[in-house]
Amino acid sequence: MTEPSTVVNDPQTDGGASDRSPRQLWGLVIGASLISAGLAAYEIVPASVTPLVQESLGVNATAAGLLVGTMFGTAVIASIPIGIGLDRANTRTAMAVAVLTLFVAGTWGWMAGRRGDFWSVVASRAVGGVAYVAVWNAGIDIVSRAVDADRRATAVGIFTASGPIGFALGQATGPLIAARFGWPAIFLAFNGIALLGLVLFWPTSRGLGRTSGAAPSVAEFGAVLRNRHVWLVGGLGFLGYSLYLFVNSWGGPYLSQKMGLSVAASGLLLSVFPAVGVLSRTSSGLLSDRVFSGRRQPIVFGSFVVATPLVFGFTRLRSIPVLVAVLLVTGFAIQLTLGLSFTYVRELVNTRVAATAVAFQTSVGLAGAFLAPIVGGAVVDSAGFETAFLLAGVIAVVGVGLGWLAPEPAG
Repeated sequence: MTEPSTVVNDPQTDGGASDRSPRQLWGLVIGASLISAGLAAYEIVPASVTPLVQESLGVNATAAGLLVGTMFGTAVIASIPIGIGLDRANTRTAMAVAVLTLFVAGTWGWMAGRRGDFWSVVASRAVGGVAYVAVWNAGIDIVSRAVDADRRATAVGIFTASGPIGFALGQATGPLIAARFGWPAIFLAFNGIALLGLVLFWPTSRGLGRTSGAAPSVAEFGAVLRNRHVWLVGGLGFLGYSLYLFVNSWGGPYLSQKMGLSVAASGLLLSVFPAVGVLSRTSSGLLSDRVFSGRRQPIVFGSFVVATPLVFGFTRLRSIPVLVAVLLVTGFAIQLTLGLSFTYVRELVNTRVAATAVAFQTSVGLAGAFLAPIVGGAVVDSAGFETAFLLAGVIAVVGVGLGWLAPEPAG
């Protein structure tokens, strides 16, 4: 365990909790979370119908993994430029533009899927990746600004819970939507959730999102990328997202191909893995703020300690109820890190470049999310599910080591 870092954050750059009522704050957080949940459901839903996609488009598991991985790959590339832009622009407007972009991407993917044009579907997902990372970075930034420092991790944890809500929704309803309307309809199904979120978010966020004063300098941006503590927390995000997306992408096919469940049943059972993140990501901030008096390291360390043996043992289990229980506990543990890391990393840098730090965390974390479905598919194709889950366990062990070394931000 390292000693606390010496970074001291500046005050927030625009109005916070004192400028708006509790009702407005809840409206802002819920609205932003609905936008993010709609995008998260769109992001993961191809994983719920992987066998249908493979059969329809005539692709193998590795190629099918691209339909999930491409969004994360795009986000890896786009996240830091978007974060730098958010430190210089208006995060509120960015949320609205992202929702419009989702409508374009969803319609494009639906049309391409109906034509059987695999690479056009992949391209539409890349556009969706830009919308996703803009919402994620902007949402964390604007929610962080809206609340006082002693409640920031809790509020951001609530927002990050939108990810597992969307993932659970996509995993559980994707097969049902595909059965009723054809699998390409999964790309249109969740636009309405994002639009509803924007309707709620827009009036309650009025006055937030603008950065006052001079724009951060190039040297200030560079300081974020030279901060070794930022890299360490980014590494935790990389490992956490790798585990999270590996299980989300290949847990369902494992249940259907090795355990004999239907595609719909495996998607429904696997939905508990992201769904428990609603509790996990929200409680990560609450535990850190209240139980550990603002300390962050115990949360991320414990996250990997609990997850490691469960990932190693997943393919050795033959009881469906036990597998569901393991999915619940593993999903809860892994998502403790995912819920806290975005508050964590912005506390390690000057507030003027906090959105850049969040963007860096997003980029590094989503690099793991991008690689996991694709590499996981390649390992499944070449060596089977048992070897793939064994490698995932090794990733979790590395996370234990990084969690032990994690710094504490200064107050």
